[in-house]
Amino acid sequence: MAAGTAHETGQAHPIRLYLLVWGWLFVLSACSYLVDYFHLHGYLRWFLILLFMIVKAGLIVAVFMHMAWERLALVYAILVPPAALLVFVAIMTFEASYTLLTRLAFAGG
Repeated sequence: MAAGTAHETGQAHPIRLYLLVWGWLFVLSACSYLVDYFHLHGYLRWFLILLFMIVKAGLIVAVFMHMAWERLALVYAILVPPAALLVFVAIMTFEASYTLLTRLAFAGG
């Protein structure tokens, strides 16, 4: 009897939630394909593609990987390292631009 009670009180999510997320993933994928369909170029294209990609990844991680219901420490353990990596890549990008501009200014181009 106790095993049945534990199973009933376990973490069960309604199928409606999963269908809703699948619908949103379909809509976001359609939007990312529409970016190419309408021949958007430049920064707007890349911004929209990355935005849709990040939102889709967030939905997948939150619902299908059950991160929305996990402890905050586990969420931090999974989300902080990629965020730190992005910060370090941004720092390296600024440093590389500074180095290139310094070389062009003093060594001649």
